[in-house]
Amino acid sequence: MDMLDQVGPRLRATRKSRGWTLEYLAGRAGMSVSTLSRLESGKRQASLELLVPLTRELGIRVDDLLATQAPDPRVQRPTVHRDGMAITPLAPEGSAISTFKITYPPRAEPPEPRVHDGYEWLYVLSGQLRLVLGEQELVLTRGEAAEFDTRMPHSISAVSRPAQVISIFNQDGVRMHTHGAED
Repeated sequence: MDMLDQVGPRLRATRKSRGWTLEYLAGRAGMSVSTLSRLESGKRQASLELLVPLTRELGIRVDDLLATQAPDPRVQRPTVHRDGMAITPLAPEGSAISTFKITYPPRAEPPEPRVHDGYEWLYVLSGQLRLVLGEQELVLTRGEAAEFDTRMPHSISAVSRPAQVISIFNQDGVRMHTHGAED
């Protein structure tokens, strides 16, 4: 698609969003209604000479009318391996909410509970996940979810085989769970 292909439709949409007629905008921009109509329909080639007065009247930039290529939405960040876990980021770096697919290795005993600021939400994709929250020990299975305040002592591990989990942390929880306490 040519970068200029969307100028006319975007110009028309902006004009209509303000409730303006062709006649009204053409008059304010000092051009004929025919010229504006042909520009909006793509029958007239856009030029700076035409666009500058129109964008000035509409209160937008010429760039706002040009097609922009959407950024690649795929998240392409490497998996990190730490303490037997495989931690795969599922959100772009710097997102307000951080999402990860974490594979927890099975452990005979749960790891030492940790406490830190934040909240965590998790969803079990496969396996059995041991979640120790304070004095209670829960075993979550495929399809179960949990949300908890990470200021409560907690630890997470798989029971008898690896468990895959989608975990969502606010920024306070990311460092502790994905980088370790020593980082």
